[in-house]
Amino acid sequence: METGGVLIRPLRQDDVPQAMRLKEAAGWNQTEQDWLNLMELEPEGCFGLEADGKLVSTATAVRYGVELAWIGMVLTDPEYRGRGFARRLMEHALDWLRAKQVRWIKLDATDMGRPLYLRLGFEDEAIVERWAAPARAPSAEPAGILPFELDERLDREAFGADRRSLLVRLAHWEAVSWRGSGYAMGRPGSNAFYFGPCVSRSPEAAARLLEWFLARHAGEPVYWDLLPANRAAVDLARAYGFQPRRRLVRMSLRGVGDWPPPAHNDQLVYGIAGFEFG
Repeated sequence: METGGVLIRPLRQDDVPQAMRLKEAAGWNQTEQDWLNLMELEPEGCFGLEADGKLVSTATAVRYGVELAWIGMVLTDPEYRGRGFARRLMEHALDWLRAKQVRWIKLDATDMGRPLYLRLGFEDEAIVERWAAPARAPSAEPAGILPFELDERLDREAFGADRRSLLVRLAHWEAVSWRGSGYAMGRPGSNAFYFGPCVSRSPEAAARLLEWFLARHAGEPVYWDLLPANRAAVDLARAYGFQPRRRLVRMSLRGVGDWPPPAHNDQLVYGIAGFEFG
């Protein structure tokens, strides 16, 4: 779609180098593989805006069935800010999601993005925090760690929608379960290794899962995005030497129909999948 001298179109794999340039300008942690994950999960829902013959703005939308979609990677080249490009892309993504009959739409907003999302009708739902830990000494992996097995009922109760397609993809990197009580995953980042998602029925199981991850990444910095409404997750982060680094606002918007918001249980969420995934 071309209007006003700019072109909005689906992102392609060959856009990844330019998309990484936008990401690096913002100082975010995503890798080339994260961009590819988004495009492969939702080929029609990842959008770019071209101006002057180059990619200068992006936004992605991942659907979890018709119940919920997540918007992320809303980025604009610093030289092109202030021209309304992010708003154009957001409106385009929202129109696309509504055409797909998505009932609810969420995102995790930075301080820079939140005013735009409020104008588009999003409402605050919760706080999300990034915690970080520096490189640490080697430690032993805890006993009792099991190969990853997706507990769909547990994850739906925690998250509020079926995100099996995302979890199966993320499990290709690092993923384990703990005695039927939860699971955790990890993946590389451009600035630090990333712990999450992690869903657990108890703080004790979450601690063992975190110990597994930290043992695998001794000597490397780690990022962990959590919901501070889960005080057990905050206590665990502090106990293992993490410190808060960033605060975002989780926001939601009604899509189509008069459906109630997806029910979710933040007390089971010990780590989100990422700001771009929820």
